[in-house]
Amino acid sequence: MAGPSAKQLLVPTFDILANGQRLSQKDRAYLTELEVDVSVALPSMFVLAMGGADTQKEDMPWLDEDMFAIGRSIEVKLGYESELSSVVKGEITGLEPEFAAVRRPTLRVRGYDRRHRLMRGVQTRTFVKMKDSDIAQQIAGEVNLTPEVVDTKVTHDYLFQANQTNMDFLRERALAIQYELIVDDQTLRFRPVANKEREAVTLTMDHDLLEFSPRLTSFQQVSSVTVRGWNPKEKREIIGRAGAGDEESRMGGERSDTSTTPTAFGRQVTMLSDKPVLSQEEADQIAKSRYKALGLSLVTGDGVCWGRPDLLPGTVIKVEGAGKRFGGQYYLTSVLHRYSAQRGYQTHFEFQRNAS
Repeated sequence: MAGPSAKQLLVPTFDILANGQRLSQKDRAYLTELEVDVSVALPSMFVLAMGGADTQKEDMPWLDEDMFAIGRSIEVKLGYESELSSVVKGEITGLEPEFAAVRRPTLRVRGYDRRHRLMRGVQTRTFVKMKDSDIAQQIAGEVNLTPEVVDTKVTHDYLFQANQTNMDFLRERALAIQYELIVDDQTLRFRPVANKEREAVTLTMDHDLLEFSPRLTSFQQVSSVTVRGWNPKEKREIIGRAGAGDEESRMGGERSDTSTTPTAFGRQVTMLSDKPVLSQEEADQIAKSRYKALGLSLVTGDGVCWGRPDLLPGTVIKVEGAGKRFGGQYYLTSVLHRYSAQRGYQTHFEFQRNAS
């Protein structure tokens, strides 16, 4: 999708559907601000601010409408003129009215994508002879989400969910193997971090970006990762290793963490032995996942551009016009859309990269 033209930037617009029903023209006039925070790490959040300078206490039809009842499904679309794209689908979880003698009453409608269902209640249980992808599939069914999982291949003798929410437990498992837990409408996706994919969007410093602030740091970079465990059946040590070549992709960069850090400061090794590792396959998987995760912390940062509903967390973008070292591909981890009638539409985003 091409970026908005100069003419289109003057007329950003939105659409809101509650249980499939569009917000009425009358209610649209009361919407003062709209914020959508979409992330690969946490449930994506939306906030609708209703009110307006002409709002009277006796004229607040949106305050008691069923359209904004708890549990209603909400879809938010943003864009320009007639070209709108969905930026979040979720459910209303909270209503926050404000009444004051010195200003007009307002209502903030807050909700999240359906990952919020994974955060309700805690459980203590054991999963026996199951893969992480099998567990994600099972838990998705428990909260009425359709699972779409990528096989994690390693079968664990047992995994323990210790007084945790399903969200905390699945995120813990995802982080251990460099996976992501994403919900798109009613589909739960459990998949590898997708930084090796081709860029979906190109942003230029001249025409698209208002701010771009990458930060390159060597502090967490290592030459290799070693994972140690113990096989109680065979009574032998288990050692898993990962190093140069296991990053799978340098995202178009020339120098990765493995080539930058040893040259400047000498070789650094990370050794993990803090959790039980019972098989060689598990040790290898954890070592490679930790190595790739540390590599993606080489370059992090954030940026701001004119409103772009096609910027999606969990996808790769390309930045042009930022020089050779900091131009190129970046993996988006969160995207914040902000719209208001007064200030227009801007998109803020955060990113990672494993090379420069």
